[in-house]
Amino acid sequence: MPESRVYDTRFFVEYFYSPDKELVRRLKEEIKSVNQKMVSSLTIHEFHRIVLKTKGKDVATLRSNTIRRDFHIIDVDYSIAVKSAEIRAKHPIPMADSVIAATAQIKECPLFSDDAHFKKIENLKLVWCK
Repeated sequence: MPESRVYDTRFFVEYFYSPDKELVRRLKEEIKSVNQKMVSSLTIHEFHRIVLKTKGKDVATLRSNTIRRDFHIIDVDYSIAVKSAEIRAKHPIPMADSVIAATAQIKECPLFSDDAHFKKIENLKLVWCK
């Protein structure tokens, strides 16, 4: 059983809204198998904004509260901010994604995502349901 993982925004978009039932089943198995499930506070921001735009405030609040209940939320502190800046200095990726990647690196655990731009970041282990 994996000890810990950080989950990217894409995980939650697929988990809550994918039409691919097999993928959703695998994602549910994934979260049941991990001891410490973590998300960056910026993942909450990104996901809440996406759901606000597509489903409205009530659904966004419900989904964000579900994540808050089931995942440990990691706030951006000094070490994550500095690591994120170092990542962005080398890789032209959005700030939120650099913070999410930095969170996984600081927490020394894999990032659960299939976003291609994460593959270019050195010393970042990625995991995704295939």
